[in-house]
Parts: sequence; C-alpha cells; structure tokens
Amino acid sequence: MILSTRDRLDGYVSLHPLFARAFDYIRTTDLLALAPGRHAIAGDDLFVIVEDGPGRRRDEAQLECHRKYIDIQLVVEGVDEMGWKALADCTQPVADYSEERDVQFFRDAPASWIATPAGACCIFFPEDAHAPRVAAGNLRKVIVKVADVGSPSFGSAQARPTETAEASACCPPTAAAPAARTAAARP
Repeated sequence: MILSTRDRLDGYVSLHPLFARAFDYIRTTDLLALAPGRHAIAGDDLFVIVEDGPGRRRDEAQLECHRKYIDIQLVVEGVDEMGWKALADCTQPVADYSEERDVQFFRDAPASWIATPAGACCIFFPEDAHAPRVAAGNLRKVIVKVADVGSPSFGSAQARPTETAEASACCPPTAAAPAARTAAARP
C-alpha cells in the first residue's frame, strides 16, 4: 500500500508499466467533470471508475482484495478514511473469491485507518486488503484500475518472476512481491 498525493505520483512510475499512463490521466483529466461510472483508458488493462455519493461508517465497511487489478484510489472531494490490512493476515472471508467481479470480502477489522483527503490517494496492490468509502459526508473519488502484471487481465498475461502456482489460494501473491515493490518504490 502506498499513500501519496496527486502531484507526487511520478515517483512510483517504475512500479508498473501502465503507471505512467495512469498518472498522466489523473494529471490531465478534469476529474470533477467525469460522470459516475466506468471510463476506458486502455481497454481492460487500464480504466477508471468514478464514484460520487455518501460515505459509510467504519462498521459498515468490509475489507476487500483484488487478484487482477491494482487500485489507485484518488479522493477528489471529501476525506476517505480507508481501512487497510495485509491480505496475508486476513482470516475471516465472507465468501470465496469472485473471479467475475475480481473481489473477495473479509469480516476482519482493518489493522489501520488512513484519512485520505482530497488530492491524496492510496495505491492498493493485490497483497493489500482495503476498506474504502468511509466518510462522514459526501465523497467523490476516482479509482484507477490497473491490470496487475501477473494477472491474466494484463496484456500478455506474463507471470511475475516471484509468482508460483501455489500462490493463488485466495488473492495473495508471494511474500517476495511486496518486498520487490517496496524496494522499487524507494527514490
């Protein structure tokens, strides 16, 4: 998980081949003018979901994870208090992973809450469970969905060098993936 601001995203370009395009879209698009819903950038590899509506309470938010996509959750208006927990520490699934919706929910409580104001974002990787849309009032946010390089949704479906066949019990990639991302993220 990465917490950053809209103007500092270029420091993370090296983490994914589509991040440069995603960050350029965030910088050059009038995000307030986008209608709620899905907007294509590069087919299923890169797209945006715009959400605009009331937030929910902490006790209403469930942790979720995704296998196929990285979420760049940018707050446009309001403050989103997003919950986070390492996926490897989640032990209470609500149901099995949904391949069709690319989501699995958990009853676990987040390990931490991150107050994310307008202009800031959280980047959640497949190894991050997150509970978004916790806000006292209205919340407008843009979720950029970036196909994870190791997932079949990404262009050539190439496997991550650290991924093994056994690593797909729920959503978790191997433990080496977060360490590799962290090392690459250091300026």
